[in-house]
Amino acid sequence: MAGPHDKTVFNPPSVRTPFGDYNHGLLVPAGASLLVTSGQLGIRPDDTIPPDVTAQAEICFEAIGAILEEAGMGFEDVIRISGFVTKREDFPAYMAVRDRYTGALKPVSTLLIVGGFTRAEFLVEVEVTAAKVF
Repeated sequence: MAGPHDKTVFNPPSVRTPFGDYNHGLLVPAGASLLVTSGQLGIRPDDTIPPDVTAQAEICFEAIGAILEEAGMGFEDVIRISGFVTKREDFPAYMAVRDRYTGALKPVSTLLIVGGFTRAEFLVEVEVTAAKVF
């Protein structure tokens, strides 16, 4: 039974089971604070960019974690993740990193292949929406 501050999961039997560790829908209770992040890229504060998608995705999720923490939230409050990669073969590596960071209540998730980012070295970008009742 969901409490007044819990998110409600929606995976209707008439919709195909999610392909990975995410949910088709989440309902956030009234009164929740909403946090929306910009897309985070795989670049460290010292401007270095690792050459592989796993390391870049880890940087993206670490940056998101820092933003969540500053807002008084954590990955358990993330309700939506949008991931963007430049190569289809990077899906598994990206999803492995994503799944390490998301909480027990899996967010809704979208993953797209894009033609590129602002700099050719970037392989992945991640943005999230989080909601929490304080």
